[in-house]
Amino acid sequence: MTRTPTILRRPTTLSTATWEPASPRPLTHKPVARHTRVTGFSRVHRFEDSHALAASYGPDYWLPIYRRAFPTLMSAVAVEQDGWAQRGGIDRLLTLACGRTYTVDEKIRTEDWPDVLLERWSDEVRKSPGWVQKPLAADFIAYAHAPAATCVLMPVPALQRAWRQHGRSWIGLYGLRRAQNAGYTSVSVPVPRGVLMQAIVEAMFVS
Repeated sequence: MTRTPTILRRPTTLSTATWEPASPRPLTHKPVARHTRVTGFSRVHRFEDSHALAASYGPDYWLPIYRRAFPTLMSAVAVEQDGWAQRGGIDRLLTLACGRTYTVDEKIRTEDWPDVLLERWSDEVRKSPGWVQKPLAADFIAYAHAPAATCVLMPVPALQRAWRQHGRSWIGLYGLRRAQNAGYTSVSVPVPRGVLMQAIVEAMFVS
C-alpha cells in the first residue's frame, strides 16, 4: 500500500529557513519512481492531530534554522491568533538587526523524503487552490524535514512563478499524491528538491 507522507502546517506561526540553490542540473529530470494517483487511503489525517504535532516543533526547533539562514536575526515571533496574517499563510515574523522583517509559512515533513510536496489543491472536489498556487501574504515558505533538521527556504513569488512555468510537466513526470483529511482530500505533486530549486532560481530571471 502506498504511504502518504505527512506535511504539517502550523496554523499560525511564521518561520524562515536556509535556502541554498542546488548545483545546476537539467530540468528534464527522469524520475526514479513515478508517484501514481491513488484512490484508497491508509489513514485519514485529522487537523487536531496535525496541529498538535506541528505545535511540538517550537522555537527550540526553528530558531537554530533561522539563525543559520539569517545571522543577524533578532527575533522570531509566532503568529498564533486568527486574522489576516494567519489566513494569508503567515506563521512567523522574523526581524533582523537592520529592522528588515520577513514573514514565513512553516511546513514540517516528518520523514526525510528527497522531494518537496507542492500542494496543488487544498480541497480537490471544491478546487480550492493549494499553497503553491494561491495568493499568499508570506515572503517565504520554510519547508523543513524534521529528522534531519534541514529546511528548504523558498521565496514565494519565485516558487509560484516556477510552478506556473513547470507545474503541468511536473505532474506528468512525478504524478500526484492525495491525502485524505476529514471531509476533504488534498492533492500534491512530489518534485525532487534539486529540480525545484533550479526552477526557482531560473524563475528569478525575467526577460
